[in-house]
Amino acid sequence: MVTGFFKKLTNKLFNSSSKFTKNLDEAVSEVSENEVEEDLEKRALEEKLAKNEIESKEISRSEKSGILQVEDINEKPNPDKDIQKEPKAKSVVKKALDLLRSKPDVRKVLFNDEFLERLEDILISSDVGSKTALKISEKISSRAFGKKIEVMQLKKYLIEEITMILEPIAKPIPLYKSTPQIVLVVGVNGSGKTTTIGKLASQFKMAGKSVMIGAGDTFRAAAIEQLSVWAERVDVPIIKAEQGSDPASLAYKSVEKAIYEKMDLLFIDTAGRLQNKTDLMQELVKVVNVIKKVKNDAPENIILVLDATTGQNIISQVEVFQQMVNVTGIIMTKLDGSAKGGILISVADRFRLPIHAIGVGETLDDLQPFDPEEFATALIGDFRE
Repeated sequence: MVTGFFKKLTNKLFNSSSKFTKNLDEAVSEVSENEVEEDLEKRALEEKLAKNEIESKEISRSEKSGILQVEDINEKPNPDKDIQKEPKAKSVVKKALDLLRSKPDVRKVLFNDEFLERLEDILISSDVGSKTALKISEKISSRAFGKKIEVMQLKKYLIEEITMILEPIAKPIPLYKSTPQIVLVVGVNGSGKTTTIGKLASQFKMAGKSVMIGAGDTFRAAAIEQLSVWAERVDVPIIKAEQGSDPASLAYKSVEKAIYEKMDLLFIDTAGRLQNKTDLMQELVKVVNVIKKVKNDAPENIILVLDATTGQNIISQVEVFQQMVNVTGIIMTKLDGSAKGGILISVADRFRLPIHAIGVGETLDDLQPFDPEEFATALIGDFRE
């Protein structure tokens, strides 16, 4: 069943999938055309040698009978004979290549070492890391090496292998019996943390949970205002402080209030911070420690929000945040931007952290649980097209 979100995801990732398909088609064309040219030119050479051998035998027979075949110099010129016609073999090559280019969906390519390298390059150019690209390519090679396969079959293999990487870590945000469940949302500047919190609060509220928000990004007045708008829109309480206030203190008060009000969930926003700013990362550690003072098993969830448009820089973000605050899950946003999408596969394969949801826009419905097969199909392009 094709969902509305899948259609939207497919549209948002169209640039990625169309570029991937284009690169794949070009690789198939290049390898396939080389094969056709080599095969047909070999056949043309064989035909030429056979023809020369026949002519040689005819001349030999003529010499033996004392008759030499010479052109009549008095023969009237024939305009048709003067036109240099394209050699038959070349004509055959050209027609075969034209047919190959005109029917990409039925095109076949020999999966050899050359094509294996091209496939790896295509995956890497789609922001799939080199190690993951090699892993996927080798998996497909084990199924197709030495065989001639169609582009659509190759896409099917790619979708299957990518789905296998993603499926084990596609998990919703877990809910626990101990309440209030504290969900701390972290990430670099501009990753979409504040908007994500608003969407999550709305979705859990609609699911029947009591929800509270803590506006812990006290450095940006705009973040506090933005969360206040979301809180009012979805009708959930919000704990906030003056701009410039201590974020750890705000987190402490938010947890106390959530316990007192017997809330099911408390989402705490945090200020964006670059992973290479040691002092800001230490401040985040302080927030976590302060929360534990109020509720020792909290925060139950530390969700890292990643901006897909930042590409391979995401790898270092995950490494540092995981090291500093023990990230429990990931939400990837902005797949509707200039993102190539492949970075999600690389993150999944390397860190094996749960991927809870992905975002493709600003509206509430643009944040949805992560579906590996839908994502892989939207990224690569449907093999059933």
